[in-house]
Amino acid sequence: MKKKTEDFDFEAFSREAIERLKAGDSMIGSEGIFTPLLKRLIEAAMEGEMDDHMEQTRKPSKNRRNGHGAKNLKSPFGGFEISAPRDRNGSFEPQIVAKRQRSITKDIDSKILSLYSRGMSYNDIHEHLGELYGINISESAMSSITDRIIPEIKDWQSRPLESVYPVIWLDAIHFKVREEGQVRTRAVYSLLGVTCDGIKEVLGLHIGEHESSRYWRSVLYELKERGVKDIMIACIDNLSGFGDAIEDIFPRTEVQLCLVHQMRNSMKYISDKDLKPMVADLKKVYKADNIEAGKHYLEEAQEKWGAKYSAVFRSWNNNWERLTCFYKYPPALRRLIYTTNPIESYHRMVRKTTKTKGAFVSEKAVIKQIYLAILNAQTKWKGTIFGWAEIRRELDTYYGERFYQNDTVN
Repeated sequence: MKKKTEDFDFEAFSREAIERLKAGDSMIGSEGIFTPLLKRLIEAAMEGEMDDHMEQTRKPSKNRRNGHGAKNLKSPFGGFEISAPRDRNGSFEPQIVAKRQRSITKDIDSKILSLYSRGMSYNDIHEHLGELYGINISESAMSSITDRIIPEIKDWQSRPLESVYPVIWLDAIHFKVREEGQVRTRAVYSLLGVTCDGIKEVLGLHIGEHESSRYWRSVLYELKERGVKDIMIACIDNLSGFGDAIEDIFPRTEVQLCLVHQMRNSMKYISDKDLKPMVADLKKVYKADNIEAGKHYLEEAQEKWGAKYSAVFRSWNNNWERLTCFYKYPPALRRLIYTTNPIESYHRMVRKTTKTKGAFVSEKAVIKQIYLAILNAQTKWKGTIFGWAEIRRELDTYYGERFYQNDTVN
């Protein structure tokens, strides 16, 4: 076997490779052009390592060669079998391909993680790698590879945060999870913030049985434990008790209810024939120049529609203070906070990678998938958010020292 490796004719291989390239053969995969070369190079390197090992162990331990053993390897060029040298006393520890090593590069693992992060199932990844590289990787092996990011996720979930966030958006996204033979709905709690430098950042990722203000309270306490001392504006939907929980834990925080959510909730009560004109009247409320004009438009709409849709206007009036918080601020900041659109946009990015999943096999699988989606999202969020220079000036005007003196906040 050693002689076969040494007799490898590189010039002949080069000529053959050129002819195969001209014929349109693939360079990678189990039948790829470079697979034989990689196989020969590894076998030659292992023979050289064995020669060195024999020189060191032949005399003191009377060691000697003991034939060869077959070993299957995975590589970016394809899967292939090598003939690995063995010694009599089993002390040979090759470096180029370790005894229990089955892949000669981390590139395969990174490809699996990359494909998984884009929403491909293990079965799809298995077929993809088989077609592209001639590699046969089981679902259990792929699960083990993706499980390697669990410690990284735990570190990320507990990392220290900024002391001050000018704006955060909080919302939940729901997934189906198989549990004890049943499919159950789980709420994933998302927190998206903007730093004082205008950088979007996913602050946390938590999973619970269903969305509740009680669970949100525990999430907010964790933010404090991770170093958050002040949040200027929190943008949320109208989950019962949610705003109170924020104000209890961060007393100086202004709570802005999402006006898009308010409109959606209102539309549930409106009949089809009244939908278009009534929605047009309600839109005037939050498109007004100031809170006084907004109140005037709400009263006009209530006078026109209130007798028929009392539940709609009861909700607007009960939530008026938090719905109109944005009127306190100049235009650029208003546009940033009057809806939860930024976190909904982030959720759409997550949904792109999870839409092929009917139900996840476990909560851990949900967390892995979303964490990888977050990493992909953050590569697209390079730089500050749009219009940050103007927004920052408005924050400075409104909050002054509170915006800049982060480390002095109690």
